[in-house]
Amino acid sequence: MSWLGACGPVNAERRISSSGTDEYIRDYLLRTAILLIKDEQGAEEAVQDTFISGYDKINQLTDHVKLKSWLTSILINRCRSHMRKPSWKRMVPRFDLIERYEADESTLDPEDHLIQLLESQELAEAIHQLDYKYREAITLFYFNDMKITEMALYLKANESTIKSRLLRGRSKLKEILLRGEDDETGERSNKKTAQ
Repeated sequence: MSWLGACGPVNAERRISSSGTDEYIRDYLLRTAILLIKDEQGAEEAVQDTFISGYDKINQLTDHVKLKSWLTSILINRCRSHMRKPSWKRMVPRFDLIERYEADESTLDPEDHLIQLLESQELAEAIHQLDYKYREAITLFYFNDMKITEMALYLKANESTIKSRLLRGRSKLKEILLRGEDDETGERSNKKTAQ
């Protein structure tokens, strides 16, 4: 029996969803956790804890249609707890993790695929340089397609606070990306003058 099948009383539509839906939700939660805490093992641990907590408290879920949203809010709390632990600061971030969980992009030619891979790696590195509250807002809004009202509910913050975090996060992200471009151009000009 799949995890979703153990969710108490289910209707016919819920019985149809089996391990495929379980795997989709797991991948969604894992991708979110990796973006939030920058550590694959910590992300997998947070997702596992989310499923365990969700299974233990499934009776608190009143609307089974909102299972994914409910699990996402549990995951966000788990990621916050993980970030409060002092050991996370000693972790070396690995930016190659996100690509493993993206969809197959075999339709692109190799050059375009490499360019896209480098751009997404650069973006992931820039996002990981943000403070957690900005990284959290940008991840939920852009990568998880959450609306500001949903984010305010999950994060237990005012909508204006969420908007402010998004605005500041985008601004800081732009600064980081532009600084990276400036560093690359500076390196190229230094190499030319040295030759």
